[in-house]
Amino acid sequence: MPIVSPIGRRRLGLCLAVLAPGLAAAGEARWPNRPVRLIVPYQAGGQSDTVARLLQPRVAEFLGQPVVVENRSGAGGTIAAGLVAQAPADGYTFVIDSAAFLIVPHAMRNLPFDHETAFVPVGVVVEQPYVLAVATGLPPRDLAGFLALARQREITFGSPGHGSVGHLAGALLAQRAGVRLEHVPYRGGAELARDLAAGAIPAAIMSTNSLDPLLQDGKAAPLALTSAERRGGPPGVPTIAESGFPGFDVPSWNTVFARAGTPAPVLARMAEALNHATSDPGFSAALQRIGSVTTRADPAAAAARLRQERMLIRDAIRDAGIVFQ
Repeated sequence: MPIVSPIGRRRLGLCLAVLAPGLAAAGEARWPNRPVRLIVPYQAGGQSDTVARLLQPRVAEFLGQPVVVENRSGAGGTIAAGLVAQAPADGYTFVIDSAAFLIVPHAMRNLPFDHETAFVPVGVVVEQPYVLAVATGLPPRDLAGFLALARQREITFGSPGHGSVGHLAGALLAQRAGVRLEHVPYRGGAELARDLAAGAIPAAIMSTNSLDPLLQDGKAAPLALTSAERRGGPPGVPTIAESGFPGFDVPSWNTVFARAGTPAPVLARMAEALNHATSDPGFSAALQRIGSVTTRADPAAAAARLRQERMLIRDAIRDAGIVFQ
């Protein structure tokens, strides 16, 4: 059995210390060496699911590994977020969520993790407004008529979930207009669209992606966009801000998140993969058809944007005195 002298052991230790950073870098460079999971917090067919499945083959092509899309709906997206919060911070489990990610902490109590500290954004990949729409059986065809009817009687509206962008937009509109709008949460946009088409619910605030088939079939009418500007959404539809409520701005987006502590080189590589996907003309064309626009993924820029939007949402909820129920 060979014996290593004390001097030899010291030299070996020095060599390993010198080589360690290089070995670690080599390990990171090999990411990914197995399939990557992309968790969707909502049912198949909704906005986040559609974007995830458009990203899937393009990101896989760039990374050289399969990307597996998993739908884990329920509890306002916290079931999906919880899977990522509990997964190893190794870059093999991501979640793609909407702006509801920033609203849910205000709408749900005693969450098992902190949305602000448990995750890091890889990049905002898509932006879109939500749309206030009514079933064809409801007479109003503009926001003024809708609110006039709501002043006569309470109107029920659906959203893709408790704490969703549609939920916040409806609560904020009701507060600013001085009307009563009763919220009904669904498990996703696809389920909500079915009820709106059937007239089972008179109004909804949802993504263009989920709403568009109804518009094509004449089973719903769009009244207003929730964003401050007409950036995406059905053509020719005014914003709520344009329709008598200056400053009203409740947009949405789709952002890919990783667990906090994921190595920076992994986040950077995933951001490159997302940018490869979103720069594909076919991806942009598909998004345009569902009323969305692409943005460039950048972890630092996404973190700065989310910090600002988190404060704006917090202040809007507080100033409006909104209590989620």
